[in-house]
Amino acid sequence: MTLVKKCYSLVELLDKNEGLVPKNRYRNQWMILGMTVFRLPFGFIWVLSLDNFAFFSIGLPMGMPIGMAVGATKDKKAKKVGWQLDFEA
Repeated sequence: MTLVKKCYSLVELLDKNEGLVPKNRYRNQWMILGMTVFRLPFGFIWVLSLDNFAFFSIGLPMGMPIGMAVGATKDKKAKKVGWQLDFEA
């Protein structure tokens, strides 16, 4: 197992057992969730309103900032409570 994989598994272990997370953990996680979750509804709305399937992927850039905002809020809460580690994974 490489050193990077060991570090990643250590961070996952700390997150799972102790609730400690690295910086921007939730922002990165929610950015992906925002792009995934909001892409379909927003894209579908654009497809139906413009009657053109070329606009289906427009939900991707709409969901990314929404997810990042939610994740940044969770990161601020983790830092305030003292659950945030002093490095970025």
